[in-house]
Amino acid sequence: MKTVSIINLKGGVAKTLSTISMAHILAEKHGKRVLVVDNDKQGNTSKLFGVHSYERKSIADLMIDRNADMAEVIQHTIYPRIDVIAANMNLLTANLRVMMDSSRPQQTRLRAALRKVAAQYDYCLIDNAPDINISTINALVASNEAIIPVKIDRYAFDGLNELKSQIEITREELNPTLHLAGCLITCFQRDAGEEEGEKWLRENLGCPVYKTHIRYSGKVVGSSFEGKPIVEYSKTCGASRDYISFVDEYLGTQEV
Repeated sequence: MKTVSIINLKGGVAKTLSTISMAHILAEKHGKRVLVVDNDKQGNTSKLFGVHSYERKSIADLMIDRNADMAEVIQHTIYPRIDVIAANMNLLTANLRVMMDSSRPQQTRLRAALRKVAAQYDYCLIDNAPDINISTINALVASNEAIIPVKIDRYAFDGLNELKSQIEITREELNPTLHLAGCLITCFQRDAGEEEGEKWLRENLGCPVYKTHIRYSGKVVGSSFEGKPIVEYSKTCGASRDYISFVDEYLGTQEV
């Protein structure tokens, strides 16, 4: 199982949209078995897949319970090859409890849990909160790769160097298999300002940038209200076509 963290310290850059779209395309078009981990207390990924709940166990249980039953935490979706580990506001309390618990390692709990089910999936995609906290550090420790969605705007590059540093620190100290797979430009509108911003990104950040751009689409809002991945909601819109192209590009440079 290849584990990928979708991460950026900045909000509003389409992390959740990218995670959901990538999972849906990998499963529906490419026949991959995908486990999606919602690692954001807001639980937007869980809500779209229809598994958000305070009655079922969630990622919070994996963080605090060494013996959590993965069969109770993992939820099936209406998509035969997509399962989800959901999140809710309990993750906030779980993070605090992990930080106060010195009885066992704090940064490797998610990795230990995911290893129990690694043989059941081809990919694990982790949708992370726009933060560096103990649960996002756990995600990076559990991951083989990180993908950074980037929206080109005035504040687009805030925190990117800090995030790169955190990925490098995690690789050096806790997870030598981790690497930054690349930046994915999202919400793209082709104008002079965005093209200049993209040029700066490619020349100055010092990490790969995917060729595919994810264009801005008003269909995204409709897809969230309908509770459907964008490609299912409107396969012909620009964002859908771009995500399909991105997954093709991603698979062209990766090995499971």
